[in-house]
Amino acid sequence: MLSLRFRLWILWGLTLAASVAIGLLLVQLYRSSTLAQAGRAEAVVTQACETIRSRYGFYVTGWDGSGAVPGTEFGQALGPVLIAALSSHEGVRGGIWSDHAGSLATAFPTAAASAQAEALPAGRRELVAAIAAQATDGEQSVLQRRTVDGQLILIAACPLPGPYPGLAAWTMIDVRTAGYDTLRLGLGVLLLLLLAVAAWMTWLTTAWGGHVRAIETALATHTLETLPELAPTGERELDRIVAALNEAGTRLSEARARAQDLAARASMSERLAALGRVAAGVAHEIRNPIGAMRLRAENALAGDGSRHRGALESSLPQIARVERLVTELLAMTQRRELHVEEVRLQPFLQARVALHLPSAGPRLDIRSDDATARFDPELIGRALDNLLSNALRHTPADGTVMLTATRTSDHVRFTVSDTGPGIDPSMRGRLFEPFATGRPDGTGLGLAIAREMAEAHGGSLVLAEPLPGREPGTCFILELGQG
Repeated sequence: MLSLRFRLWILWGLTLAASVAIGLLLVQLYRSSTLAQAGRAEAVVTQACETIRSRYGFYVTGWDGSGAVPGTEFGQALGPVLIAALSSHEGVRGGIWSDHAGSLATAFPTAAASAQAEALPAGRRELVAAIAAQATDGEQSVLQRRTVDGQLILIAACPLPGPYPGLAAWTMIDVRTAGYDTLRLGLGVLLLLLLAVAAWMTWLTTAWGGHVRAIETALATHTLETLPELAPTGERELDRIVAALNEAGTRLSEARARAQDLAARASMSERLAALGRVAAGVAHEIRNPIGAMRLRAENALAGDGSRHRGALESSLPQIARVERLVTELLAMTQRRELHVEEVRLQPFLQARVALHLPSAGPRLDIRSDDATARFDPELIGRALDNLLSNALRHTPADGTVMLTATRTSDHVRFTVSDTGPGIDPSMRGRLFEPFATGRPDGTGLGLAIAREMAEAHGGSLVLAEPLPGREPGTCFILELGQG
């Protein structure tokens, strides 16, 4: 696809070609006009020379020069003859030339008064002498074109009959084409126009390129979530694009705000639904131990003093159960600030396993990379403790629970797997929901709390397929990013 800069330069090339064609046409028209004017001037200067010869012949009729050489008085006498002959020929100067005495008389009657003395400029005397000699030697009229100082002149000479030999009449006219100055002006204007177009196109491509680069830079330094407010460029076409981009950014911001509002509402609805389920679970979990304690208290009040101690002692486990439930609810609902630090994986896992070693039951193994990772050791420790407690509780005494940690360039993965009976398929869909449990004495909060702690780190906790050789078994994967 052709760029705007390339298209503008193509336009400049076409403009240059058109200007050159126009210039050549103007020059050709000027030359044609010059030739036409030169043809008319030839007729005028030739006719003027014949008029001088005719009037001179009339003037010397009856004279007998018989060898006399014409002098100054004769030349002065010829002045009126020349003036009369040239008065009707605009722009023609003329005179009579003698092979022996040179210029006898000159006249330029159609010129301004100040130009009379210049009827024969000094720089043209040699031209007049040469053409007069040709006319007298050949005894015929002669016409020549000469260019003097860039000016085209026409010179005509014709031999004069009469008593004095070696005389010739000459006439001269400067061919001034009316369109020469116009041609120079037109070519100059055309050249200035070309330069102006070139300068304008250079400025245009530079300005447009700068505006486009500014828009590209502004867009490149912002994400789609934060489209910049682009400033107008002053170019109408570009400003239409800028306005469209700004409008798109505004619509995107509004759509994002609506999406966030909808997400917040959906989250609120989900939280309210979850809160309803939690409230129902809390009511159910608390009602049982409270009912048992009330029954024992009523029995103790109805009996003698020896029953009081037994009622109190049997109530303590129920109170402990309510306390544990409240503690786990607080752990799940309260947000605490993360204290992320660099943790060595092997000692961390060994400390977790050490907390469960006094428990009789299955074997507990660990496997870890010799590496470090960044996380809150207290929160992740509690999450792993919940997973290990569940695994040890559901794994037979001859089974094995495995705790592993794997470190990669962008994440750390903890895996807790066991060789127990596995998860009931009916529980898989709501496994991480609060109070979802398959044990009569369980609260169903351990996995929910573990997932909350993983998500607080921006990580995840999922139920995976059992490891090979450990079927049916259970495998949980807790993964934390390390960006």
